[in-house]
Amino acid sequence: MKSSIHTQTYLIIAIIIVLNLLGSEYYFRLDLTDDKQYTLSRATRDILKNLEEPVTVKAYFSQNLPPDIARTRQDFQDLLVEYASRSDGQVLYEFINPNESDSKEQEATQNGIHPVLINMREKDQVRQQKAFLGATVYLGDEEEVIPFIRPGAAMEYALTTAIKKLSVSQKPKIGFIQGHGEPALHEMGQVTEQLRVMYEPVTINLDDSLGIPDDIKTLALVRPRDSIPQKHLELLDEFLENGGRVLIAVNAVEGDFRSMYGHASNTGILPWLKEKGIEVLQNFVVDASCGSVSVPQQLGFFTIQASISFPYVPVIGTFADHPITSGLEGVMLEFASEIKSAADSSVVYTPLALSSNLSSTLPAPQFFDVNRQWTEDDFTRENVVVAAALESTAEVNPFRMVVIGDGDFAVNGPPQQQRQLQPDNVNLFVNAIDWLSDDTGLIALRTRGAVSRPIRELDESTRSLLKYTNFLLPVLLAVGYGVVRSQRNRAVRMQRMNEDYEAN
Repeated sequence: MKSSIHTQTYLIIAIIIVLNLLGSEYYFRLDLTDDKQYTLSRATRDILKNLEEPVTVKAYFSQNLPPDIARTRQDFQDLLVEYASRSDGQVLYEFINPNESDSKEQEATQNGIHPVLINMREKDQVRQQKAFLGATVYLGDEEEVIPFIRPGAAMEYALTTAIKKLSVSQKPKIGFIQGHGEPALHEMGQVTEQLRVMYEPVTINLDDSLGIPDDIKTLALVRPRDSIPQKHLELLDEFLENGGRVLIAVNAVEGDFRSMYGHASNTGILPWLKEKGIEVLQNFVVDASCGSVSVPQQLGFFTIQASISFPYVPVIGTFADHPITSGLEGVMLEFASEIKSAADSSVVYTPLALSSNLSSTLPAPQFFDVNRQWTEDDFTRENVVVAAALESTAEVNPFRMVVIGDGDFAVNGPPQQQRQLQPDNVNLFVNAIDWLSDDTGLIALRTRGAVSRPIRELDESTRSLLKYTNFLLPVLLAVGYGVVRSQRNRAVRMQRMNEDYEAN
C-alpha cells in the first residue's frame, strides 16, 4: 500500500516538473473572452513573423498601483511575453519603474512618457500619486513612443502599429483632393493623425498639369463645397479606369444651426456618382437614435443653453458585416443623406452603415423646428443606408469606391472652431482607407478593446418586479432559514428527550 502511495506521489511531482519545463519553453494561454481579446490577430502574427531586426520595448510602469490600474501592467507584460514567443525572440522587453529614482523618472520623461495623477486611498485618506503607464519601441536607430497605455484600451493595436510603423521603409501616399472648398489637412487632425501611422497623407490639386501622380493609389474627396469642373471629373474617371481607389464623403444637403435651415447642395459630384453606380439623394435622414444640440431657452429673466435631442444628427449603430465597419458601435453624422444603388452587373454595391429601426427621410429644403415633439409616427422608415461601397468586377484594373452621405463626419474644423469627433467617426474613415488600400489587417485591432454593452431597457412592470424581488427575497430567505433551523433544533431536542426517556 505504501509503495503505491509513494509511486503516485513521485508521478505527480514528475508531471509538475515536466509541465514547468514545458511552460518555460512554450508560452500559451486560453482565451475565453467573447471577442477573443487576448488572442493575437493574424495581422500581428504576420508582422512579427516578418521581422528582420530585433525590436526592443522599454515599458515604463509604476508599481504599487490600485488593482484596476495594476492589471494594465500585467496585461501589457502578458502581451509582450506572447510577442516574444511568436517572433522567435525578435521582440525583447524590459520593465522599468520610474518611481524608483529621479534618474529613471527623468529617463521616462525624456523618452516621451509623462506621468498621470491617480488617486490612492490609504487609511480612509485620498492622496494623489504620479503614475507612469507607457512604453518606447526601438528598431535599429528608430523609435516610436506609446506615451500612455489607457486601462481597457486596445493594447495590441498600439503595440503592433508602433512596430509596423518602424518596420515599414516607405509608407503609401493617400491623396486628399483640394481646390473645391474641401477642408485642409489640419482641419482633419484626428483622421490624419491616425492615417500617419501607416500612410503619408498628401494634398492633390487636380488643376496641376501633372494630374494625379502615379504613386497615388487611393484618393479622398471630403466635403467639396464648390462646383467641380468637368475636366476634374474626367481625371477621376481615368484614375478609376486604371484601378484607382476613392473615398468620397459628400454633403448632398447642408444645414445651418444658426438659421435652422437646410437646403440642397450642388457641386456636380452627385450626377457623376450616379453614373458610377451609387446615388446620393438630396434629403435629410432623421433618426430617433440621435445626438443633441444646445439651444437658447428663456427661463424667467434669464436665457440658458438647453440640450435637446435633434433627429437631424443621427447616431448610426447598424453596420454591415464588412472589414470597413468591423467593431464599430456608434458613428455620429450631421445632416446625412440617403444612399441608393444605381449599379449594374459590372459593380458590386454593399451597404455599410444604416439608420435605426425608427428613422425617416425629409426632402430639402427644410426648416428645423427645435421645439418639435417627435413621436414614433414621425419615423416611418427603417435602416436607411447612409454609407456604401462599390467594387468593380472587372478582371483588369478593378476599382473600389466608398461613399458616405455626410461630408463633415470626419472634419474637426478650422483651428478656432475645432470640435472633437466620436472615435468611431475616425475609425470609419481610416478603416475605409485601409480597405481601399488593401491593408485590412489592422482594422479589427483598431476597434478592439473595451466594448460598450448598454443595459437593455426594461418595461415598468418588469422593473417593479425586480425591485420588489431584490427587496423581499433576502428577507424571505432569512425567515425561511430561521424556520428550517428552528424545526431542525426542535427535532433534535425531541430525539434527545425520547432517548433519555427510554434510558430511564
